[in-house]
Amino acid sequence: MKRYYLILLILLSILLSVGFNSEDKDKNTVKAGKKMQEFVIGISDFARKQKSDFIVIPQNGSELAFENSNPDKNLSTSYLKAIDGIAIEELFYDEKGKADNYRIENLKKLPKEKKIMVSEFVKNKDDIDKVIQLNQTVNFVPFIRTAENYHYHLIPENINLENANNITKLSDVQNFLYLINADDFDTKKQLIEAVANTNFDLVLIDLYYYSFSYTKAELELLKKKKNGGKRLVICYMNVGAAENWRNYWQPDWKLGNPKWLKKKYKGYDNEIYVEFWDANWQKLIYGNEESYTQKVINAGFDGVFLDNVEAYYNLYND
Repeated sequence: MKRYYLILLILLSILLSVGFNSEDKDKNTVKAGKKMQEFVIGISDFARKQKSDFIVIPQNGSELAFENSNPDKNLSTSYLKAIDGIAIEELFYDEKGKADNYRIENLKKLPKEKKIMVSEFVKNKDDIDKVIQLNQTVNFVPFIRTAENYHYHLIPENINLENANNITKLSDVQNFLYLINADDFDTKKQLIEAVANTNFDLVLIDLYYYSFSYTKAELELLKKKKNGGKRLVICYMNVGAAENWRNYWQPDWKLGNPKWLKKKYKGYDNEIYVEFWDANWQKLIYGNEESYTQKVINAGFDGVFLDNVEAYYNLYND
């Protein structure tokens, strides 16, 4: 009998421990969500004080558009004021060919003026037209990434809703090019010429061609479509994970050093999730002349694309 009660006590202890850990995890996630909202707002305010029409597009983390990062609560007006739209990966078509109805319904709750840009990874090319139609039905703008373009290094031949319109704000965008990997281009000049020879409404690229930053003159070439229309050029910026090839990375950095290099990024050995609220990390990203955001502004980009804002969740959840 004593052994029976001992087993019950052990099981009860385990259940209580799991419950408390889950509660702590939820509390930490909510707190981190608020800190990410503040981080994005800070980046936006810093940039727009210099360029009032500067565009801010966070990728993923759509829950941040709501109070307490909870889609069952009201919209976060301060966060939505700071951004122009939201980018999402694999929405109507994930790696198993299924739709993410949870995120789709969350995004439908957002104001119509907030542009939704979707990068869909479509393994079966026969499904491309269907996926495009699913996005367009709800006024989302899709970029189709096939298996051979897994790392965002190719320029697709087909442009959905190709046009000669002058694109001056995010709400004008009907299609976009997601090109953050320069591996297929032997020189910066080759990449610029290839992009300039397209009619995408918006081009998303990195601040650098390898270690060489794009200049204002080079970006002006990219801001003009082949057909003569104007377009937007947006800069990729990772705000939730540190990348070990960036110029801010120090030789002695590793997981836990500095302490805000917090968690391994599964599937990406060259990146580490950061405690993004740490003052040292935020100083690298915005708020001063040497910050990444300032370099983006100085180069002449129309805005920033903030990757890994969902780090607020991934830091505490597997």
